[in-house]
Amino acid sequence: MTPHSSAAPSGAVRAHDARPAPAGAAHEATTPAGTAGSPVIDGTAGHPAKTAPARRARRLPRPGGWLAALPLFLVVGLAFGLPALAMTDGAFTHADGSYGLDNLSRSVDGAYRTALLGSIELSALTAAGGTLFGLLLAQAVVSSRGRALREAVLTASGVLANFGGVPLAFAFVATLGNAGVLTTSLGLGDHGWSLYSFWGLALTYLYFLVPLMVLTVAPALDGLRVQWREAARDCGASAWQYWRHVGLPVLLPSLLGGFVLLFGSAFAAYATAAAMVGSSVPLVTLQIADALSGNVLVGQENVALALSLDMVVVAALVMAVHLPLQRRSTRWLA
Repeated sequence: MTPHSSAAPSGAVRAHDARPAPAGAAHEATTPAGTAGSPVIDGTAGHPAKTAPARRARRLPRPGGWLAALPLFLVVGLAFGLPALAMTDGAFTHADGSYGLDNLSRSVDGAYRTALLGSIELSALTAAGGTLFGLLLAQAVVSSRGRALREAVLTASGVLANFGGVPLAFAFVATLGNAGVLTTSLGLGDHGWSLYSFWGLALTYLYFLVPLMVLTVAPALDGLRVQWREAARDCGASAWQYWRHVGLPVLLPSLLGGFVLLFGSAFAAYATAAAMVGSSVPLVTLQIADALSGNVLVGQENVALALSLDMVVVAALVMAVHLPLQRRSTRWLA
């Protein structure tokens, strides 16, 4: 074979390589061996960043992942499950050991019904007041330009929302009691004021319910976009019209959820009322304590458990309303 004959095929190959490739040939040429059928995105076949989510979506969850939550399930079962079972069993158990509905029927009759209705009334009233005043205070804090003021109010709200029980009752007795500082200096007793009443207890509850509402509704107020207010102003809407047609409808799930949360907190409160008013204000928590300790009647422990079951039912209804409202509020403000 001559040199010329051997050069011709080499030149032919170079000439063939120089011709424009048909459509898609470049992608086929860059596809590595063994990756036929792999997705090609921007000229790159089987890119890990593109195909990894698809592989993760097809991957089944590992059964061993639940083992990490096993300690939590054990704690919840011991702290909540066993007491709930014991309470339910005692609520349906008679004094002779048989089962029936006598304890439940007695828990919603007579003085027990009065106490249950009193707790519901007090909780609804204080929750409504806490929602209103908490919303106004949170709006004033969120709209203020002072960062120090915002941090101070939110920090104080986090502390006061958990301030209750005997210390709170003592603080109000020393301030607004019969011989309190403000009662004697302002002469409130001459005008018929009494801290040891329904309205005095409601005022005491607002002390920790308003800060709790501030913590609950402040993130929702932060979620209101400035563009919505500017768009309403550009369309000629006043501040009242903006809040009526835009702000309040968006905040309504958060406000209702906060109201339900405050209702549950006031409904379950015990130590503050027990230390301040005793039995002068009928409340279901005080009735449960009297029945368990036998202060009024002996052998009413199962009736107390039935009252506790009534409270659990009310709390379950509260949570059934609160959780959907919380999810809707999150979806609106996301």
